[in-house]
Amino acid sequence: MKGCVGLAVLCLLAGAVMAQTPALVPVVAPIELPLWPDGPPGVDPLRDTPEIVENTYVRSVHRPSLTLLRADPAHANGAAIIIAPGGGHRMLVWANEGVMPARALNRFGVTVFVLKYRLARETGSNYRIERDAAADARRAVRFVRAHAADYGVDPRRIGLMGFSAGGELVSLVADNPAPAEPLGDAIDQVDARPDFQIFIYPGPLGVPARAVAGAPPAFLAAGTLDACCAEPTLTLYQQLRAAHVSAELHLFADTDHGFNVAAHAERVSLQHWPDRLADWLSDGGWLVPGGGKRATPSSTTELLRN
Repeated sequence: MKGCVGLAVLCLLAGAVMAQTPALVPVVAPIELPLWPDGPPGVDPLRDTPEIVENTYVRSVHRPSLTLLRADPAHANGAAIIIAPGGGHRMLVWANEGVMPARALNRFGVTVFVLKYRLARETGSNYRIERDAAADARRAVRFVRAHAADYGVDPRRIGLMGFSAGGELVSLVADNPAPAEPLGDAIDQVDARPDFQIFIYPGPLGVPARAVAGAPPAFLAAGTLDACCAEPTLTLYQQLRAAHVSAELHLFADTDHGFNVAAHAERVSLQHWPDRLADWLSDGGWLVPGGGKRATPSSTTELLRN
């Protein structure tokens, strides 16, 4: 199935979300943007292998891309978030951990880019997570920052968000040392560090992190019953806190892995976790033009004095 067919399926998925949107709220159709015009650098015998879309999952990604989902221009505020869906590095959970959270973020005026990255654990894959998938995530940040003016976003308010396996890419990019990379084009010379980072039940790769000093502000969320990912979420939060990095942690009671945007859950807390993220983004100044300064810490002692 060719990439254009994959994009058509994506549009159908987005259309399903749009069908639930009131008619008075316009939703701009998604646009797919290749991270490299001719595919990633280097020799790859699978470069021209067609992408596969099965149900709402994407596989066989050999030409990484970003799918742009714009907020309504009436309230778009210039903040941008790149989402890396999960899927165990075997597939991408495209609808529930890509398009749907993107549309939730669009409600808060955020312009969203959903990342298709190379899958290191797919059958027959020769890719590596640290070498290839993480390189795709770094390229995504560089790409959005380099083209910020084209998409109406602030190059100093770009966040990187990951679900599960996608969360591992966030940690590798934002909280671990960047590997030496050859400079290919002008985009490769742009800063790949996100301005803020968001983890939704992140996997264990890259945790404990090795470069948390000066890491971007972080929002972390996981379920208390998550055997895979509650522990790395806690570990990373404790590391960031010890390094005096602004970080907020949410652990949801009686909740397991893969709660995405509560598409399959009735728990009220899970229905509202995107609102808690919006609160955090607002408190950090990320949702206002020229914002993004670290919020002033509240002090109980200072409040008592007043």
